[in-house]
Amino acid sequence: MRHPYCLLAVSLTLLSIPVVTQAGGKSCEALKSEIAAKLDAKGVKAYSLEIVPADAASNSREVGRCEGGTKKIVYTRA
Repeated sequence: MRHPYCLLAVSLTLLSIPVVTQAGGKSCEALKSEIAAKLDAKGVKAYSLEIVPADAASNSREVGRCEGGTKKIVYTRA
């Protein structure tokens, strides 16, 4: 007899794969717009979002990855 939690864990893992794949392939401009909308809705002011290569060194906070993980979006307070 298999443990029911093992089956649950496997099911949840398999269900999450399409979501992760889809998010990684999102266009950077679309993701940047979504992040900006969330920040604006929370009342965040004076910030910038920048799209940079994923391997670029940055002192800014990474807030998203896009285009299959080849680029990232970084947040900087102004």
